[in-house]
Amino acid sequence: IVVYDARQDTFEAGHAERIDRRVIPASTFKVLNSLIALETGIVADARAILKWDGVTRERTEVNRDLDLQTAFRVSAVPHFQELARRIGPERMQKFVDAVGYGNRDISGGIDQFWLTGGLRISPREQVMFLSRLQRGDLPFSAAAQATVREMMVGEQTAEHTIRAKTGWAVLPGGENAGWWVGWVERQGGVHFFATVLEA
Repeated sequence: IVVYDARQDTFEAGHAERIDRRVIPASTFKVLNSLIALETGIVADARAILKWDGVTRERTEVNRDLDLQTAFRVSAVPHFQELARRIGPERMQKFVDAVGYGNRDISGGIDQFWLTGGLRISPREQVMFLSRLQRGDLPFSAAAQATVREMMVGEQTAEHTIRAKTGWAVLPGGENAGWWVGWVERQGGVHFFATVLEA
């Protein structure tokens, strides 16, 4: 786990030797995928309906039409794969490059590159990407960034708000990679985190 204190501009980490080790982002890429879909007008807002493709899958919660926010929260892979196909390789590469997201490699298929393809990102890169989103400093409209920040809210109390995204990928050969990334807002400041598990 890496924790970045924005106010102090300091990092703390367990297994700090792995802070720059790049791992496939899995569904944490939905943060950037959502930003691109909103920016390009493929979806208008968090309430935009993403159609179910009619394929019955093991996770029953994804076997229906979902709005963007719900698809994000239940991490509906097929719905986001369709968004990526509609964005297309050219626009996807343009935005991945503009953001400087990880190794910027979208090889392996437009609907697979973040799941089984070439894209990799490190824990340090995850928290720096998220710190830019929190500040509204990414190359997207203020509205798109605000929408995604709101979609990321997972827990909210009088004392704190946690905005986060999970991810899990099973790669060929049985290699597993899991993530939990996001940030915590409290009166004392904002702390960004990236937890990565490899099995």
